[in-house]
Amino acid sequence: MSATADQADGIKSLADRLGVEPDMVVMEMGFDDDVDEELREALTDRCGELVDEDTDEVVDVVLLWWRDGDGDLVETLIDALGPLAEDGVVWLLTPKSGRDGHVEPSDISEAAPTAGLQQTSTLNAGKDWAAAKLVTPRSPKKQR
Repeated sequence: MSATADQADGIKSLADRLGVEPDMVVMEMGFDDDVDEELREALTDRCGELVDEDTDEVVDVVLLWWRDGDGDLVETLIDALGPLAEDGVVWLLTPKSGRDGHVEPSDISEAAPTAGLQQTSTLNAGKDWAAAKLVTPRSPKKQR
C-alpha cells in the first residue's frame, strides 16, 4: 500500500504522525544498525536527507535514537537542544518493552525536565521503537 493510499484511507504516515513537513530540517542522533529503516525512509521521503549532529543548521526536529546503556540521557538531551529551533521538537526513540536496550519510562520522565524539556505524548514509531515527544515548555505570559 502506498503512502497516498494510506492517506486516502485516513491512516497517517509515520512522517505525518511525527509532524514532519517537506521543508523541515531533521537532525538524527544515536544512529546505529538497529534503527528503524522504515521510519528513516518515511522521513527522508518527506523532507530529504537527515542531517547529523555536527550540522551548523538550525533544526526543526531532532530524531534521537536512545538505548539503555547509551550514556547520560540528560547530557544528550541538552546536546540535542543546541541546534533546535525555538519551536522545535525532540522525538526520543527508545526500544519497546522487552527489546534489547529498553529504557524505562520513568528514566525519560526524570531526564526530560532536568534537560529543560517537557514530554507531551508518546506513539508507536515502528515494530521495535516507541517515540516520546519532548518540547521546551512554553513560558507563561507576563502579567502587567
